[in-house]
Amino acid sequence: MLKAKHYIKQIGAISFISFVVLLPLQQAIAAKILVLGDSLSAGYGIDVNKGWVKLLQQNLDQHAPKKHQVINASVSGETTSGALARLPKLLQQYKPDVMLLELGGNDGLRGQPPLSIQRNLEKMTQMAQQNGSKVVLFGMKIPPNYGGTYTKAFEQNYTVISQKYKLALVPFFLEGVAGNNQLMQADLIHPNEKAQKILLNNALPQIKSAL
Repeated sequence: MLKAKHYIKQIGAISFISFVVLLPLQQAIAAKILVLGDSLSAGYGIDVNKGWVKLLQQNLDQHAPKKHQVINASVSGETTSGALARLPKLLQQYKPDVMLLELGGNDGLRGQPPLSIQRNLEKMTQMAQQNGSKVVLFGMKIPPNYGGTYTKAFEQNYTVISQKYKLALVPFFLEGVAGNNQLMQADLIHPNEKAQKILLNNALPQIKSAL
């Protein structure tokens, strides 16, 4: 009987030690940030380690009081419909606390109906929120040669969705970059390495607010 009691005490001590050891590991990551974007976030044409997503992780490591993990699930050429199909698995796999939704540009360049783009962005927002994730929406614009009616409807999507779902909104992710050839790659579509810090600064206030 005494041996049994001694054994139980040993087990209890081991369990307590295990709890103390594991607790810091469980608390190591304060928040997981899932970046769901296209080539702007995937680092198309540049060293991905110098892209704005990597700079975000570095900034948080240096300045955030707690450790955050940035997960980049962006794909060059991604559309809202493609990301919508991928999102359930990503949410299940990573269970992010914050999702950065940087999509719609490729849909717009392909002339997809603004209402279709809006619906896809809304569905992704709903899925993330139902999963317990905060959403930061990245606003986009497209070239004026698509016509005033189309460009206005496209741009308004982001304002409408942010207001409807009470999202933090980056008004225009490419602010200060679009139209500046010195900050763009040769294709004049994708930002170069020099632009990445500007992109980060455009989004950082809303990201930190969500955290």
